[in-house]
Amino acid sequence: MNIKDKGLKRSIGVVGLSANIINIIIGAGIFALPAIIASKMGASSIVAYIFCGILIALVMLCFAEAGSKITNTGGPYTYIETAFGNYAGFLGGIFAIGAALFADAAVSNALINIIGSAFPVFENTWLRVSFLFVIFGGLVYVNIIGLKQGIGLVKFNTVAKLIPLLILVTIGWIGVDFTNLEIECFPEISTIGETALILFFAFQGAETGLVVGGEVLNPKKTVPKAIFISITTVVVLYILIQSVSQGLLGSSLPNFEAAPLAESAKVSLGPIGFTILFIGAIISMFGFLSGSVLNNPRILYALSRDNIIKLKVLSKIHKSFATPYISIICYGIIGFTLAISGSFKSLAIIASSAMLLVYLGVALSVIKLRISQKGDRTNFKIPGGITIPLLSILIISYFLSNISREEMIGTAIFIGALTIIFFLLKILNKK
Repeated sequence: MNIKDKGLKRSIGVVGLSANIINIIIGAGIFALPAIIASKMGASSIVAYIFCGILIALVMLCFAEAGSKITNTGGPYTYIETAFGNYAGFLGGIFAIGAALFADAAVSNALINIIGSAFPVFENTWLRVSFLFVIFGGLVYVNIIGLKQGIGLVKFNTVAKLIPLLILVTIGWIGVDFTNLEIECFPEISTIGETALILFFAFQGAETGLVVGGEVLNPKKTVPKAIFISITTVVVLYILIQSVSQGLLGSSLPNFEAAPLAESAKVSLGPIGFTILFIGAIISMFGFLSGSVLNNPRILYALSRDNIIKLKVLSKIHKSFATPYISIICYGIIGFTLAISGSFKSLAIIASSAMLLVYLGVALSVIKLRISQKGDRTNFKIPGGITIPLLSILIISYFLSNISREEMIGTAIFIGALTIIFFLLKILNKK
């Protein structure tokens, strides 16, 4: 155990970490996005999935190297801070937390919306707010009482959400009309970029699963193995899901934006199939939230631990449960507040843009750590020198070039504000 994380227990193995990553990635996105992607690219949607899959694979190789070198709790924040110092770490940590909180808010809104479509009573504002409070409050409690309970819930949710998806991609193939999968013309590069930026929301999250680095058994071997298993599983499953949905519904797929997978299952399995995927979507969204509340408070903990945020209370470890309980409570409160004040689409775009910046920081960190030789040298190392980090940087830059001018300006203003806050805190600390 690193001296920085004294009080935390290393108890997560390959299976637990793989389940943690898969659970976070397979959230709300894949249950809604196939219809949106099909409306933009039709049968060629598969190209956008491959493009996103390549980016995630490259970036996660960067995470694997950085995560095997820097084994403290904190995930991407810790990698960036170790490579570039407190200022870069502060920006990376805030963007990681911000992206996670906006993603939580987006998914919790999607969860309440899908439940409300079946039970209109949940459209009542006070009932909606109360339900969200119970969700966030319950997850905070479970994750405070112990990492074992939190990771146990994550494993259960991972299995529960994968079962209906596997049913769809296996039995669904029987009814696939392969003429619906014929690509008549290759999409333009600009279309792929715009579509991939939206689809990216369904792929992000692996970095969140690595935040618990200070509680992973033998991280030098566990982290790379878990990343390989989880990313391979997700990319293959996503491609199969889009293919089956497109093959079953054809040109009508974009018409079912609310629940495309449930409609696909209805065509293949009848009403029971719709019910299975409907329930699966609810479980998946809840599973995403459970994994997020398990992992992301550790970034707050790490920012406080390293004195980047001048609130030492956030790095307190519970004497009985060995968890950063104050950070978990604060994260839950902020997540709940955002959840009751936003919508899925707008929050998802903000979350994706912020996380792309964090990925950019991690890719740059790998190059810097190679040069400075910081961290443990007896660990996983990406083959091919700095080729993969450079490719990651180029693809991320292309993704970011597709965000709107207003979003670029807003991001620049936000970074400027954070910079002012950081240096003000630094001056106040010296005084």
